Amino acid sequence: MGLIDTLRSALRTPSRREAELGYLNEATSLIDLEMREREIDRGRFRHLPRRR
Repeated sequence: MGLIDTLRSALRTPSRREAELGYLNEATSLIDLEMREREIDRGRFRHLPRRR
């Protein structure tokens, strides 16, 4: 991987799906997970691009 590719991957904005999965993976309990799922359903990551 070249320098340009490394910089591009380091600076890119995560897709909505990646952000949602990362957020869900940080849940510390079942209640926390359910709360995070509701926040996502309400549009917490709506501002991010959909990419795939």
